[in-house]
Parts: sequence; structure tokens; C-alpha cells
Amino acid sequence: MEALLFSVSYSGSWGQPALSLEQFIDRAADLGFDGVMLMAKRPHLSVLDYGAGERRRLREQLEKRNLRRVCVAGYTNFTADLEHGEIPHREFQIQYVTALAECAHDLGGDMVRVFTGYENAAAPYGTQWKLVVEALRECARRAAPFGVTIGVQNHHDLGVAHQSQYDLIREIGEPNCGAMFDAWAPALHGADLAAAARLMAPLTVHTTVANYQLRPRFKYDPAIVNYREEQPALVAVPVDEGFIDYRAFLGALSAGGFRGTVAYEMCSPLRDGGDLDTLDRYARRFVEFISTRSR
Repeated sequence: MEALLFSVSYSGSWGQPALSLEQFIDRAADLGFDGVMLMAKRPHLSVLDYGAGERRRLREQLEKRNLRRVCVAGYTNFTADLEHGEIPHREFQIQYVTALAECAHDLGGDMVRVFTGYENAAAPYGTQWKLVVEALRECARRAAPFGVTIGVQNHHDLGVAHQSQYDLIREIGEPNCGAMFDAWAPALHGADLAAAARLMAPLTVHTTVANYQLRPRFKYDPAIVNYREEQPALVAVPVDEGFIDYRAFLGALSAGGFRGTVAYEMCSPLRDGGDLDTLDRYARRFVEFISTRSR
């Protein structure tokens, strides 16, 4: 399995040090990764900041550092602002995804990650499902001339359960639209990870890895002089120290025919702090984990 490092990890989004995209690319290569997953918004690969010339220079750097695989990570929410139907949010986002497909092509990549949508009280569930299917189908068709696959990550509410994600990809029905199926969501749902991975493997083009430990939470209720249990919080830890069994998950994906790339992300506060040494240590641990698993 080829290992990618997700640039969001070094974006400063959770108080960690922020590297420029060019600094990040050098760091990913120095850490031993095979490729990169690039956050398609500021402060990294924004379509506003990276025109043809900037993309050409970025590709030269990627090739010089022997980073063979590139995935562009888009940020979409196709159910956004359904309260105001006169605003063409879907058209905005489809154009954004199309621009990312061109960007991925120019960088030597062939994948763009997208999300579905957060469930919105302004429309029935079925209406939102249809809207998301149609938007993603158009994204895939517009990405096809660039030789790019649209990968739908199980992150937002619509299609987040693995059974629903399976239905979603099949209903979209485009050859260049696949799943970016991650273990995080089904693990939190209490699903059988191995069974979910076997189901999704034929449709999966990429997966992103992050692992966590659970921290119990309680809220004091003075009326009963006691604590009420809340949903546990998650804290990010190295890949082999969390509650998600990635050996079983990746093994089941492989057994089911998955041959895609695997990215590592640090997109939340880390247990051991967010300094550069900690980020690098977690990233190196992931490279070691993938290398050991591939032997």
C-alpha cells in the first residue's frame, strides 16, 4: 500500500505549526511517504492562489522529491443553505470540484476527495439524497476529461453509514466515482469493521487513517448531587495506539480487492501536543506501520 501524508496535518488548523504547501511537500518526502494528499483550501492548495504557473512549479517539486501519488482533498457540503434556494450553492461547488479535477491533473494526480452533505432540516431526507447523488454524478462527469476519479469520503451525514455509502456510490453509477472509505466513522458507529471493509472494498479507491482513544465525559447535575454520563470525547494518538483496529480493517480491504492509496491525517488535537516533533513522530510511526503491514 502506498502511503500518503495529508497536508491538513501541518496546516495549523488545530493550533499546530503551519507549514506552507511547499514546506509540507519537502517534509512529506523527508518522512518517507510515497505521495501527498493536499488540502484544497487556504493556507494550502486554494484554487484562488494556485494558477497554472504555481501548479507547474508545484508539480516540478513533487517530481523532484519523488512523491509519485497526489490526491487533492476538496471540501464540499452539497446540502448547504437549503433555506435559500435562490442561491446556486450546488453550482458553486460543482465548479469548485471541476477546478480541483483540473488542478489534480496538472499536478500529476488522478483523485479528488469530496464530501456529501450535512443533513439539513430545511428539506426531506429523500430530497437531500437525490440532490447529493445528482451533484456527485455531475462532478464525476466533469472530472472525467481530466482523467480524475471523484472519491466520496464517509464524513458528512448523507451516506456516512457504510451500507448507505455503498448504496450512494452504486446509485451515482459513474465509472470514475468511488468511495474513499475510512474506518473512523463505522468504528464509532459500532459496526463490524472487517465486514464493512469487505463490503466496501470493491468500490473503494482510497482510505484515510487516523486513530483515537476515548475519554469519558461527565456533566455534574446538582439536583441529584451526581454526574450524568455524556458522549465520550476522542483524542488522537499514533496509528497503533487507538481503539480502531487498522490491521484488521486494512487486511479486510485488501482481501476484498482494494489496491488504492492510504493517507495519514492528524486533523484534531493530538494527545501529546501539536509541536512539529510530535507531528513528525506520529507521521513516522504511520510509515513504519504501513511498511510492516506490507511485508
